[in-house]
Amino acid sequence: MNLLVRNIRQLVTCAAHGAPVLTGAAMRSPGLVENATVLIEGGVFRWVGPDVDFHLPVPEDADILDASGLVALPGFVDAHTHAVFAGNREDEFAMRADGKTYQDIARAGGGILNTVRATRSATKKELKKAASRTLDAMLRHGTTTVEIKSGYGLNEDGELKMMEAIRELAQEHLIDVVPTFLGAHAVPPEFRDDPDGYVTLVCERMLPYVTRKGLAEFCDVFCEDGYFSVEQSRRILSRAKELGLRLKVHADELAAVGASRLAAELGATSADHLEHADDESIRRMKDAGVVAVVLPGVSFFLNHGYAPARRLIDAGVPVAIASDINPGSCMSFSMPLMMTIACTQMRLTPEEALLASTINAAAAVGRSQTVGSVEPGKQADLILYDVPSYRTIPYYFGVNHVRTVIKRGTILEFS
Repeated sequence: MNLLVRNIRQLVTCAAHGAPVLTGAAMRSPGLVENATVLIEGGVFRWVGPDVDFHLPVPEDADILDASGLVALPGFVDAHTHAVFAGNREDEFAMRADGKTYQDIARAGGGILNTVRATRSATKKELKKAASRTLDAMLRHGTTTVEIKSGYGLNEDGELKMMEAIRELAQEHLIDVVPTFLGAHAVPPEFRDDPDGYVTLVCERMLPYVTRKGLAEFCDVFCEDGYFSVEQSRRILSRAKELGLRLKVHADELAAVGASRLAAELGATSADHLEHADDESIRRMKDAGVVAVVLPGVSFFLNHGYAPARRLIDAGVPVAIASDINPGSCMSFSMPLMMTIACTQMRLTPEEALLASTINAAAAVGRSQTVGSVEPGKQADLILYDVPSYRTIPYYFGVNHVRTVIKRGTILEFS
């Protein structure tokens, strides 16, 4: 697909200029181009810049799109989701509104294991159908790349079913999907009295099978009190690393257990959540180059403390934002809403929130050399918004401002 997009009121490139990720003061420089033009050839950005500087020949077969009055951004990258699942937990939402905590609900048989029961009962076809609807909606709201985790099967059949569903979605859906194996999301009921036995199952049977079949790029672990200890998590992640998977860690969400330090120790690509990350953990993540993925929607939805995103950025840690869409702690996929919450509750500037949702989020899933910014040579994922300024997107919240979605250079039509 060849496409010329002209007369863009504002183009925010989120350019990293060859760097894999942006940190510190660089997160305040979004790469703004006024009155811009973008030339796309073969699904890749060929030229990006001010309209007055554009003098390249336009391919005869190129479509021309007039973007007068519109704002253009790279497609959002949602770097942490649980978008494949069955059932819902709206009753738990009501329980929290009545004063119950996340831990109270888990002890009563709710929480992750509630979704495990529904997901185990669902067919792969049912999981894919529900997830595909979610991915369709994410595209309409400007997300063009998404990471999806397993973790609601918690046995060999259930996790394999989820990973196969994720792979098939990656093959069949327009959105780009990054698959992550999260077999260690919680200890399943049948291993309640033998959690180390479940860790052995993950290490000796699930991980080898998943890697042999090429079902995952990343391995993640929920390292938390009541879930998997630091030592259990180290065992799983070390095995995954031996098998060639890159690493992610659900880290220090409910308490400071040392999970983010483990992420630094093992060279994880990202540590996610981080609501209780301390200064020493932040220093170690910076030194190890770990991307800190913060999840504003979770803290908003559960009404608990936010990750120290301001301290993380000021310390030089690369920060990304993700939705964490899942049935228990954040039933939203809207990246603009996550940006709004990050600005109002985590003290990020609109520019920092935008870069955290694009180029840095791409780095958190190992994709920053191909997506996350509008730069020549990168995949042409471009979103046009009907707003006067890019700052309107997080400011005027709760509204989908997307006018046009361009995926790999193709203008998408939605029914």
